[in-house]
Parts: sequence; C-alpha cells; structure tokens
Amino acid sequence: MAGTRIFETDPDAMPRQQRRAPDYVGRFRSGRLNGRRPESLSEWRVTTADPDVASAVAGMLGGSPQEWDTTGEDGIEVLTNADSVGIVIDGSDSIESRLAHWVNGKLVHECDGVEFLDDERRGTPCGCPSLLAERKHAARNEAGPKPDVRLRFRLADDPDLGEFRFVSSSWDLLRTLHLVENDLDTAGAP
Repeated sequence: MAGTRIFETDPDAMPRQQRRAPDYVGRFRSGRLNGRRPESLSEWRVTTADPDVASAVAGMLGGSPQEWDTTGEDGIEVLTNADSVGIVIDGSDSIESRLAHWVNGKLVHECDGVEFLDDERRGTPCGCPSLLAERKHAARNEAGPKPDVRLRFRLADDPDLGEFRFVSSSWDLLRTLHLVENDLDTAGAP
C-alpha cells in the first residue's frame, strides 16, 4: 500500500524537520556581542548546553559557568582565563572551509574560491576575484563571500569530554589552513 502524496501538490504544507541536536558538546568562541556590537576577547569563551561540560571546561581553563542570553541550545557560557588551548584534531576531514555570502539570512553564494559548491551550480566558475585583497574588499563591502571555516576537535587535557566546534570567518586562518590540513594528511593520525 502506498502512502499519501499530498505534499507533492502542496510542498509548503509539509512540516519542517525538527532541528537535530548538535554532534558536538560545545563551541569555542573568540568573541561575543556587547549589546549589538561585536567584541573580540583575549581569552577563549566556551558555550555549551551541558552543565557537566561547562564545569569541566572551567576546571581546566578557569572561569565559571553562567547562563547567557541566546536563542540556541548552548545556553551556558564559560569566559575562560585561557588565551590558548591544547587541542586534538582527528584528521583533515575535521576541517571544513568554504567562502560564503549570506543576504537576509539566505545563502546566495557558496564556493571554494574558484568554483561554486551548491548543488545547482557545483563545478562552474564562481566569478570571485582572483586576488586575496580584492576578495577581502568585496566581502567587507558585502558584495562577495567571506571565509566560513569550521573545525571539530577534542581538548588535549580531556579528549573523552567530547568534540567541540570552532567557527571562524578569519582571512588569516583561511590563509594558513592548508598548512594544517597538509600536516594532518602527512601525519595520518590525530
């Protein structure tokens, strides 16, 4: 017996899938919003939904867990005393990078710097400037994509705590990321 096919004729009526719980235990952040203005931090800020993870991070890196105002699930933050942290990256597949341009909450351009990555245009030239300075200028003027780097890692002092995530739009990180990926591929181990 076949199921109903009502959503073929009215796809907008289909209920949206529930958001999956993240596959990481927390996020490392290098900044925060102060009112409506972004603020860089000199020490790491870690956010999580798990009070046990927050306590463990505070025990290793200093700071104390506290609630923070967010619409996400990671409602506990720890403003650590650590400006550096030992991490374990399991392999180059723990690093994702792309250039992305969002307009009004919609991803309008996703590329690797040379070709589009989205399903409709995958493999076709993206039209981004070839020079890094021109790319940065276009992104700064909201006329082009900026880096979107996502790193999954574990803490060297407690790898069993689980995987953390770090997301960055830093051009400096993007410029050196290939070196880290090459080192991981050469090592063939975490």
